[in-house]
Amino acid sequence: MSEVLTKGKLAKEAATKLVAKTTEEKNNALSIIAEQLQKETPYILKENEKDIENGKANGLSDALIDRLLLNEERINGMIESLRQLIYLQDPVGEVLESWTRPNGLQIEKVRVPLGVVGMIYEARPNVTIDASSLCLKTGNAVLLRGSSSALHSNMAIVKVIREALEKANFPADSVQLLEDTSRETAAEMFKLNDYLDVLIPRGGKNLIKTVVENSSVPVLETGAGNCHVFIDESADKKMAIDITVNAKTQRPSVCNAAETLLIHENWNKEYIRELIEKLEEKNVELRVDQALYNEFPHLKLATEEDWETEYLDYTMAVKLVSNVDEAIEHINRYGTNHSEAIITENAANVEKFFKLVDSAALYHNASTRFTDGFEFGFGAEIGISTQKLHARGPMGLPALTSTKYIIKGSGQIRE
Repeated sequence: MSEVLTKGKLAKEAATKLVAKTTEEKNNALSIIAEQLQKETPYILKENEKDIENGKANGLSDALIDRLLLNEERINGMIESLRQLIYLQDPVGEVLESWTRPNGLQIEKVRVPLGVVGMIYEARPNVTIDASSLCLKTGNAVLLRGSSSALHSNMAIVKVIREALEKANFPADSVQLLEDTSRETAAEMFKLNDYLDVLIPRGGKNLIKTVVENSSVPVLETGAGNCHVFIDESADKKMAIDITVNAKTQRPSVCNAAETLLIHENWNKEYIRELIEKLEEKNVELRVDQALYNEFPHLKLATEEDWETEYLDYTMAVKLVSNVDEAIEHINRYGTNHSEAIITENAANVEKFFKLVDSAALYHNASTRFTDGFEFGFGAEIGISTQKLHARGPMGLPALTSTKYIIKGSGQIRE
């Protein structure tokens, strides 16, 4: 039996035991995982160093190295996300609706775990703890398949999690990691309907496209992030510059970083010059439309491809637009339905932007970098969904549940 089948079967068996766990027991397990992460931080960092060294040797970009990198601050962030999850309400068992029929039948719609969640993800080892902890809190088992570039880090984190689960008297098989990261294992997961209830891809556009097009397991799609910032005519200079620089440079390797900047053509030209200088000070390569190129010929002229590219790096496409309608049209044409921001003092334009832009998260006078489960108060996230069915936006605990109906009677039969 292959590793995928073996570990998928073990996860399915563990899921049947997880449904019996109480909220108190699940929170205790998360607490022990947090303690183990704290205790084993030096071990995890040592294993992460192997991935970083391999990544540099294999020529990975600085942005990808940043996605791989773990340090004490990032591990402390993982621990804090676990602490937050403990205090969040357990959605399992929540009664969403209840009613009584004329014949006396009492019907309740309640939240239940999905079962076994399959995760296929790239680079970022923090996803390993996010996915595992969210699944455990919601009574789901998880089968993880990370990338080869993060294998040592992922193995170390899963080892720590499984040791903690054993201490908590939880089935350690609730969290499974595929150590074979070949394309064949991913392809096998696509067809693992007997053991997986849902498959979640988290990574770049090509990974997501491959999973969606090839999986017979139901897919909960997370989206690539070609995110936009639109600076309207009335935008405050300091606010617009601060938000744009933050959205692009605070951490450019993540999906909620801004990739395209749209500027109203009537915004003060000196403001535009200052913004460009601020971005260049942060080593951002700007690719601009013809109108801006005429004013700033030292910049690169953008191509059609630039408007649709998720750079995940210090590169940004910039375009002048004549009004909010042109900005909305551009975003809906080239965006990936992820996160978009409008910076303006015009309430009517905010309302129009919020109504007509078709994305999961829309911001007024704030950075797109807040599209994140932790920042939304979800403790962590399983990913950011850009589709419209089941869940949309940062997916926290409720997104990892389904529903079932509980019907209570007193002998009713259907005539």
